[in-house]
Amino acid sequence: MSQRPPVKAIGAISGTSMDGIDVSMVETDGDAFVAPGPGRTFSYPADLRRELQELIAQPARAQSEPLDELERAVTSAHIAAIRAFMDEAGVGPAQVSLIGFHGQTVYHRPEIRFTRQLGIGALVAREIGITTVSRFRHADVASGGEGAPFVPLYHRALASALAQPIMILNLGGVGNVTYIDGDTVIAFDTGPASALLDDFVLRRRGLSFDENGRLAASGRVDENLVAAFMSNPFFDRSAPKSLDRQDFHARAGGVEALSDEDGAATLAAFTIESVVAALRHVPRAPQRWLVTGGGRLNAHFMHRLHERLGVPVDPVEAVGWNGDFLEAQAFGYLAVRSTLGLPLSLPTTTGVPHPMPGGELHRAA
Repeated sequence: MSQRPPVKAIGAISGTSMDGIDVSMVETDGDAFVAPGPGRTFSYPADLRRELQELIAQPARAQSEPLDELERAVTSAHIAAIRAFMDEAGVGPAQVSLIGFHGQTVYHRPEIRFTRQLGIGALVAREIGITTVSRFRHADVASGGEGAPFVPLYHRALASALAQPIMILNLGGVGNVTYIDGDTVIAFDTGPASALLDDFVLRRRGLSFDENGRLAASGRVDENLVAAFMSNPFFDRSAPKSLDRQDFHARAGGVEALSDEDGAATLAAFTIESVVAALRHVPRAPQRWLVTGGGRLNAHFMHRLHERLGVPVDPVEAVGWNGDFLEAQAFGYLAVRSTLGLPLSLPTTTGVPHPMPGGELHRAA
């Protein structure tokens, strides 16, 4: 057990779905002790979210353009969110040791050792007055790792008292899993989770998501299309492995010939089958799946996962976690680990050659 005294850290992240900025607090020693605190989600300004969505649809821009003004706008939005969270939680800078500032991923290509998260850590530290850690993924990717998923070590700390093997499934824009069995931690992206379905529903119905999976549940699955999607070599690639939010969009064009209902049903079925395929890459079938991310609120997803996996599939709230803020808490936890020189990722979670520390430290003035 760690002998380090626990400290309070704030984590802030906007995920690939860009539905808001999640801010949460965690008290931790950076090792086995974690005490999750409150959290809150803050919406991006509508024009900023729209600009980000346009950017990620243009990979060449996201990779190569300077984007200074956009990066400052993203940082300012996070600063505003962190300040609002601290005001609501009734905590001041003197009560918080660190901020873990992830920023906004706009381009992720580990095969060329490149990842880009917009966000200026030094500006966060200066404006809020709390030492800030940013650029968590960069050392991992530069060393040949996938740079994602980056929450598994936090999952391990949280799940230490639960029956194992256990699988933690995050259904955000992209799906990822953490397999935990004692000291064995394996993590990887599973495939598109909500990204394809959200974008389809937005095009067809002008809605940001398929609420509770109702549209998908009302349609008929085109099994041939699902089989074609699942023939992608990604699903047989050994773990660890990662995806960009846009990776499957060009390959999913076949759903455009389907009705709204059938297209949604087919994309939802693709997500479910991509999760089931994760079992190819773990040593033992887990006794239980715990689901976090927005997908845990989709009754259709949860029902079909239980049917296909044949073991309990529960939202993380069933064990007392808060699925809205696990990722934000994780980057607070990782910020503490970063300052201690502890690994943020492992060969079995991102494919780095050895346990990899990371993050860049920006001290408050």
